[in-house]
Amino acid sequence: MTDHSTDRMPEVGLAAIIGYIVIAMGLAWLVALPLWLGDGLASPLAGLVLPVMMYTPAVAVLFVMLVLRPVPRGQRLRFLGIWPLRPVKRVIWMSVIGLFGTIAVVVLSLAIAALCGWITLDLVTFSGFAEVLEAGPGGAVALPPLGILVTAQLLALPVAAVTVNAVAAFGEEIGWRGFLVPALRRYGTWPALLISGAVWGLWHAPIILLGHNFGRTDITGVLLMTAGCLAWGVLLGWLRLRSGSVWPAVFAHGAVNAAAGLPTLLYAAGTRPDPALAFTLGASGWIACALVTVVLLLTGQFGRQPALAAPAAPRSAPPA
Repeated sequence: MTDHSTDRMPEVGLAAIIGYIVIAMGLAWLVALPLWLGDGLASPLAGLVLPVMMYTPAVAVLFVMLVLRPVPRGQRLRFLGIWPLRPVKRVIWMSVIGLFGTIAVVVLSLAIAALCGWITLDLVTFSGFAEVLEAGPGGAVALPPLGILVTAQLLALPVAAVTVNAVAAFGEEIGWRGFLVPALRRYGTWPALLISGAVWGLWHAPIILLGHNFGRTDITGVLLMTAGCLAWGVLLGWLRLRSGSVWPAVFAHGAVNAAAGLPTLLYAAGTRPDPALAFTLGASGWIACALVTVVLLLTGQFGRQPALAAPAAPRSAPPA
């Protein structure tokens, strides 16, 4: 049941949408500029630049809201899906689905990669993980059994997703799913999901062209990232529209980032899985997201879009 008529929310004009996109992308390049002028991702500044860049969409939203004012002041938090959390049960359950469902999709993508021969798994001795540890600065330091380390990492995924990763993801989600998806929804659900996903992917260009995620420093890397963000953007956008809140998408984005290193825990030593095929944002992730999207389509989930949040109680009319 699509419920656009009860939203009673303002329509964001094209100028504000374009302004947001230009500002978000411009700020991303500005923040990444020290890496381009220095040693790229090897720069000691990289650990600071990457998290700061994740908040450029939030800064762009703030600028658009305060300067272009496409949404009246009293409706801004509701439009962005931040507050109020109504109905609470729906927001909570959709957040749980966003968190654990995302981890399940990542696991599905890993299984698809293994079935396609894009990654060789070692689920017994975790030899690839051992290889990573031996090559690290700890080297020969005595460690607990690998099975315990891997189990601890897996159990920590949900915690990492809803804490440090969600805090970082919020800076992006308040822009992509908080502002851009509902702003574009006037053009239809699928244009909103696909355009926002493509913009999200292209926004990563300043670091993708330095080799981030795929190790490719040309347009191929940007295209791979855009495809990955299109696939995941549909699911995160669905969480936003289905819940009427940005928080399920925040936790789902946090889960994507927290689980992105799962292949490095489980691959077999002596093999080198290609991130373009075997990793979450690569081809196996696209296939997994596509399968889930088909299930959501067949069950009519994209047609169920409640109001962005329960509207505030109407004010009583002033005395005559």
